[in-house]
Amino acid sequence: VRRRRECLSCGRRFTTYEKVEEIAYKVVKNDGSRQDFDRAKLLRGLEKACEKRPVSPRQLEEIADGAENLLAEREDREISTRDLGAFLMERLSEIDQVAYVRFASVYRRFEDVGEFMEELKTLLKTQKPKKKKGRR
Repeated sequence: VRRRRECLSCGRRFTTYEKVEEIAYKVVKNDGSRQDFDRAKLLRGLEKACEKRPVSPRQLEEIADGAENLLAEREDREISTRDLGAFLMERLSEIDQVAYVRFASVYRRFEDVGEFMEELKTLLKTQKPKKKKGRR
């Protein structure tokens, strides 16, 4: 905000600038290092997981908003990559299960096909059964 003011004692006019003081959110990596939270980086990862999937940019923005709100609610303004990843995976699993598996495969760094299959089995167990369409 730019404001024009006047000195009460000498009458000279001057300009002041006000800006919102932002507190940087931090992400605590697995090695203990801290990085600034980067919404654009988070969105790029989500977009990559949702590539060629029926997930709208609006839905991805809502997930990113939720992540920022999660950080804003924390007193220390920090979150571990483990907590952030779990939050993102939970939201993706509600929207699109293929995008969830894609994201999980990168986030959890599956070492082999067995780990990947275990994640898929867990996903299939929690999946709601689909109704079969009848013929008319």
